[in-house]
Amino acid sequence: RILRAFISGLVSQGTMKIAALSCLLAGASAFTPSTVGPSRTSVSLNAEKSKAIPFLPAPPNLEGYVGDVGFDPLRISDYVPMDYLREAELKHGRICMLAWLGFVAVDNGFRVYPAPPEYVGTTAVTAHDAACKFGAMGNLLIWIGVAEMVSWIAIQQMLQGSGREAGDFGFDPMGFLKGKSEAEVNKMKLKELKNGRLAMLAFSGVVTQAVLTGGGFPYTGEVTYQF
Repeated sequence: RILRAFISGLVSQGTMKIAALSCLLAGASAFTPSTVGPSRTSVSLNAEKSKAIPFLPAPPNLEGYVGDVGFDPLRISDYVPMDYLREAELKHGRICMLAWLGFVAVDNGFRVYPAPPEYVGTTAVTAHDAACKFGAMGNLLIWIGVAEMVSWIAIQQMLQGSGREAGDFGFDPMGFLKGKSEAEVNKMKLKELKNGRLAMLAFSGVVTQAVLTGGGFPYTGEVTYQF
């Protein structure tokens, strides 16, 4: 019995020593530098930064597109094809360039004659309600719907690899791009892109000012809109 108790004591002491040694090793490993962490950190720190937002990495899918300044803070280009996004940007920019011009033209007295009686005395702000009463909005819906369907076919072919560039419908009646080098063509594309981006902001601003002031161009009168 004495021998058995002695052996049992040795075993228990050995087990305690092994457990203590294991704890020491585990604690020491917590202070050992990881071989994975620093490499990932260095890659993150060395990533190319966005020109527009210098504290964020540059979205890689924007590279190679005209007008790329790395502005995609929501990283939409990671989930939606860039050709589709560029097509949408160009379309909205072109529409807003025409919309701003048309909006201001109406408030400067330009009309398409003969005009129906419902349009007499309308402004750019009140023209929508007048067109609804006259019944013109249905025609607009049909013709714009046809244009959208035709453009959607072109977009689908582009996304399936037809080689068509985003926004290119071959419409250049004045020959602005004819005989131009690639650098000159890209410069013209950048001008269209920047003017389109500006027009999207400008149209939002001109509509807001026109509604708030209730006056004509340049919409700088006192605010008359009743909130």
